[in-house]
Amino acid sequence: MTLLLVVLVALASVAVGAKSIAPGTVFDALFRYRGTPDEQLVRALRLPRTGLGLAAGSALGLAGALMQALTRNPLADPGILGVNAGASAAVVVAIGFAGLRTFSGYVWFALVGAAVVAGLVHLIGAAGAGGATPTRLVLAGTAVSAALTALTSSVLLMRPDVFDAFRFWTVGSIAGRDADVLWQVLPFIAAGVLLAAVTAGPLDVMAIGDDGAAALGTRVGVTRSLGVLAVTLLCGAVTAAVGPIAFVGLAVPHLARAITGPDHRWIFFYAAALGAVLLLTADVLGRAVARPAELEVGIITAFLGAPALVVLTRRDRRRTA
Repeated sequence: MTLLLVVLVALASVAVGAKSIAPGTVFDALFRYRGTPDEQLVRALRLPRTGLGLAAGSALGLAGALMQALTRNPLADPGILGVNAGASAAVVVAIGFAGLRTFSGYVWFALVGAAVVAGLVHLIGAAGAGGATPTRLVLAGTAVSAALTALTSSVLLMRPDVFDAFRFWTVGSIAGRDADVLWQVLPFIAAGVLLAAVTAGPLDVMAIGDDGAAALGTRVGVTRSLGVLAVTLLCGAVTAAVGPIAFVGLAVPHLARAITGPDHRWIFFYAAALGAVLLLTADVLGRAVARPAELEVGIITAFLGAPALVVLTRRDRRRTA
């Protein structure tokens, strides 16, 4: 049922836009291409956009579920590792000091910035006795993110030209990205998915606590390091490609757990599928409600994600009452 929903939302994403395209034309563009203007529009613009939406939504949903499992905090967000702050700082550097203005140009800066900062957060959190505990990771991520956000804001205030280019990235959007951007980040997302799959079983055991998991033979430090690397690859690649998008990584894992229960293998699967559904649905709504203009997907996810998170939180509270 969930996969069918993904397919239906993907078809809607291909069909809906500033110009309405009949379902038959969409089918022809996909399977019987003859080169008509509408078919060219579908293949050149809407298919890459839909593909990037599927990849980005799946990665954000999976990264959120993984981050909440690693920190054992249901309100944890992938950005807590400094991914968004590192990517933002790197984009500012790329725009302000390297003179880059295209997504394909600074996507690599953003990805490297996200990875470096997430690695730094993990090193800080792992310093000292006890290693990288969930609390230390949260505190380290918050501190580093705050410092980088202040640095980024300072540069933007002093360089209005940088702000003008940066604001189109930071709002969070899958519009205007061509197929090259998708192919650039897809290998990183695939690697993150594989690492997440490897950690699913150990994370089930770690739910009882680090000491209990270690007593049962789980390599807690290795699992947490692999999980941090997976979150960095997933969220870093998406943030680099489309900008920071809120609430997908925070809200979707709650819905996935409500459907599946505590098994992380199924939580990860449903979080990825539902993340794709949420992001593409938000993108379709953004195109439909403001036609012929559109609202950016980062704005719509906030409108959809915030009420959904409130409803799920109240439901969990009633269950535990």
